This record gives sequence, C-alpha cells and structure tokens, in this order.
Amino acid sequence: MNNDINVSLSRSSFRYQSVYDKGKPVHNPTDSFSLKHPSMDLSKRAKIFSPFDALRGFSGEIYKTEMEVINNVANNGYEPIEEFP
Repeated sequence: MNNDINVSLSRSSFRYQSVYDKGKPVHNPTDSFSLKHPSMDLSKRAKIFSPFDALRGFSGEIYKTEMEVINNVANNGYEPIEEFP
C-alpha cells in the first residue's frame, strides 16, 4: 500500500453534492408520508441490528459430530502419538 497517495474528494467533484446538501428530510407528523410510513419504535429498530445466528443449529451439529468422532476413535483403541517427544 502506498501511503503517499492522498485520496480525497473535493466538495465540487462529489457526484451527489446537491442531494447531500439537502440533508435529512423532515416530515410533519400529520402529512401523508408520515401517516403512511409511521416511525418505528426504538425497541423494534434495535432488533434489526441485533446479532443473529445465520446458521441456526450449526454449532450444535458440529459439536455432535465432534463427539461422535471422539467416541469412534476411543472405541477403536486409538492411542495418540506424541509428536514432540
């Protein structure tokens, strides 16, 4: 990586400068948009960003398989070899 390269955007070269300058839209609580799209409760909003288990049950299956392998190895009389005597 070259640290000598200075990557910066000047405000005039920013493609969506006009959109950025408008800022966040402000809606009146009684306008048609706010009635159609009410704001979300903070507790519900927090659930959107909470961590989740994408592969539900995967870690349990890994553990179960690991235990099966350990039991199979133990039942076959396997003696571990010491790698570094």
